[in-house]
Amino acid sequence: MRAAAILGLGCSPKNLKPFQAEPTLQWQLGVPAPADADAILLFGGDGTIHRHLAQLVKLALPVLIVPAGSGNDFARALGIKRVRDSLAAWQKFIAGTNNVRQIDLGLITPFADETTQYSVPGTRYFACVAGIGLDAEVARKANALPRWLRGHGGYALTLAPMIFHFAPFPMHIQVPDANKANAWTSRTDQPTTLAAFANTPVYGGGMKIAPKAKMDDGLLDICVVAGVNPLKLFSLFPTVYSGNHLSIREVDYFTAQRAQIRTEQPLDLYADGEYVCHTPVEIAIQPAALNVITP
Repeated sequence: MRAAAILGLGCSPKNLKPFQAEPTLQWQLGVPAPADADAILLFGGDGTIHRHLAQLVKLALPVLIVPAGSGNDFARALGIKRVRDSLAAWQKFIAGTNNVRQIDLGLITPFADETTQYSVPGTRYFACVAGIGLDAEVARKANALPRWLRGHGGYALTLAPMIFHFAPFPMHIQVPDANKANAWTSRTDQPTTLAAFANTPVYGGGMKIAPKAKMDDGLLDICVVAGVNPLKLFSLFPTVYSGNHLSIREVDYFTAQRAQIRTEQPLDLYADGEYVCHTPVEIAIQPAALNVITP
């Protein structure tokens, strides 16, 4: 069997040693050519995964995630909490166990309209959650923190003070009309604090923004938080870690295969903690896009 290892920031070949116990394995570092590997090990966090998704989808090889980043929400959603969970999954895989699962990925496609003041980039995959509004601003600020702090509650530490400085903004979300082919219907048109478009239940270091999300149902779970008094929002912030925020009146939660999002002024969209583009944008789900090795 031939394996390739992609090493993220802060990783080195020594991270590979526990996975190299099988002497018959042939190894190479970096993204392989399509015919040069049977599986890929990716050492890193959500940002590293995000940056390689297009290549991984194209290769269509089984991928094992080894959590080694400041944010490891995608690994957590796969049931991989520690490196030893990845090692156990790898040992099963090389022993011939059928522990490869097909999962969905999100797909972001910016488009031009009368508000667009910039060149429109191409499509981009995401693994966990894409967000606009408060969480995008938090991601931007959290990315400026030292890596060790980002991995130890940096997102939550950044979010708490931002709650009192962020102003809700007008947002218009459309989803496909169930009664008309190739038509859209309005779902949200109101002042919004944040909108999250989720493939996995968790993001931001374990916050259950979309507790009902599944990675193989062909649907985005969309959580929209309307304008909320900052004090109330601050007091309700802990409920996101348990998923109990869905019971709050200002929270709208629904599913769709795709959605179009427009704002009065272009707003940043972040996905997997990485900047992607500005609104307006279409966000969709691509079913069974990635093969992953699971525990």
